[in-house]
Amino acid sequence: MLEAVFFDLDGTLVDTAPDFYVVLNQVLEAHGHPPVSYQAVRATVSNGARALTELGFGLAPGDDGFDRRLDDLLEAYGRRLDVDTRLFEGMAESLAWLESNDLPWGVVTNKPERFTRPVLAGLGLLERAVAVICPDQVAERKPHPEGLLKAAATANANPVHCLYVGDHLRDIQAGLNAKMVTATAAFGYVDADDNPRAWPADHYLERGEDLPALLRSLNQDD
Repeated sequence: MLEAVFFDLDGTLVDTAPDFYVVLNQVLEAHGHPPVSYQAVRATVSNGARALTELGFGLAPGDDGFDRRLDDLLEAYGRRLDVDTRLFEGMAESLAWLESNDLPWGVVTNKPERFTRPVLAGLGLLERAVAVICPDQVAERKPHPEGLLKAAATANANPVHCLYVGDHLRDIQAGLNAKMVTATAAFGYVDADDNPRAWPADHYLERGEDLPALLRSLNQDD
């Protein structure tokens, strides 16, 4: 039976693409670059601000000016963390179900703490999460299992009886490396050329609304 459930943040628990879309295009406009589409931003968000900088400015890490544009983007994002960011469909119900069944939940993300915690706080989720593990608290990022194992220990849960939900292959790899049950969030920020059904997850969620039923099912297993 379930002892705890953990979520990736961007593209799994919360939809942050709308705010990233606005701030990236604000920064591009300020530097005389053409805007990028919402779909392009949505397909890139899961790979972080560096990938968005590459997308918008056509610069690669190490190129002249890359670090300056990255800093500009992060500064702009810091001013707009949760204006249009929302929980994905089904997530509010899932969190309420977990809490009503005294099952702890948390977040394990590659998003820096200085952005993660304010996003969760703005949505009224920070104090409800038993663990919020960011790169700042670990030596190794996902797909390394360190963050997931730290979250399970914080929740006083056996990793084998934990579920990790994510929208990227590295999330599934991290969950498997931690010996957790895994679920692919196919409704998240999956690259257009990727095939999430081919990922080695234990479960596949086409929609966020499918998660509550999965939670109930897992909690009934022996």
